[in-house]
Amino acid sequence: MGFAYADDDEAVLDDINLALPAGSSLGLVGRTGSGKTTIARLLLRLYDPTDGAVRLGGTDLQQAEPASLRRRVAVVTQDVQLFSASVRDNLTLFRDGFDDARLVDVVEQLGLGPWLAGLPDGLDTQLQPGGAGLSAGEAQLLAFARAFLSDPGLVVLDEASSRLDPGTEAIIEHAIDRLLRGRTAVLIAHRLSSLARVDTIAVVDEGRDSERSPRDPLAAGAGSPFANLLAAARVSVYTPHATPT
Repeated sequence: MGFAYADDDEAVLDDINLALPAGSSLGLVGRTGSGKTTIARLLLRLYDPTDGAVRLGGTDLQQAEPASLRRRVAVVTQDVQLFSASVRDNLTLFRDGFDDARLVDVVEQLGLGPWLAGLPDGLDTQLQPGGAGLSAGEAQLLAFARAFLSDPGLVVLDEASSRLDPGTEAIIEHAIDRLLRGRTAVLIAHRLSSLARVDTIAVVDEGRDSERSPRDPLAAGAGSPFANLLAAARVSVYTPHATPT
């Protein structure tokens, strides 16, 4: 698969060939500008490849119904967009079909029960523009609640806990483990320590997947691009998180 912008002859991605079995997880790593975010945008069909295809469950995304794609793929980034609307509308993204009991259950599962209980109008409470008045952790957990409500088959995470304090980050890490359980996932990593939970690593270098292997052997392989990145970042511990009960 390849991708280039319409007004640029130079390919941003070239000869990318990644396959991810259902229920497994892939960590994308690479230096800034290597093409990781472009791959994520192709998975979300924000872009279409200029060469080859992106397939989900065997279906070319260019042939998929947009509404079906939005139901099957969820993305959580470190930059959460919140609207000047009710908590309910921010959770459902203005979609129908969610009863309040389900919304409250998901919010409580993610540790936001006390926050919701303290709001003057509960789910009807109006959030301020841009989520003003919410902590970074509360906003991030709302983004995870959206993903849970979508019940996607594929989850794309773009370093969703990198800007949080350690206490809040631990809550987010538990939310990530719950969200990824039984789902296919792509994690774009800026901090290599966040890749403890993935099955496979793909190193993207100048628009190509230069290295791809199960995580643990790749981390231990002296001289590999991934091992070199670990050494440069001084990351030495790669123990998968225990699955929370």
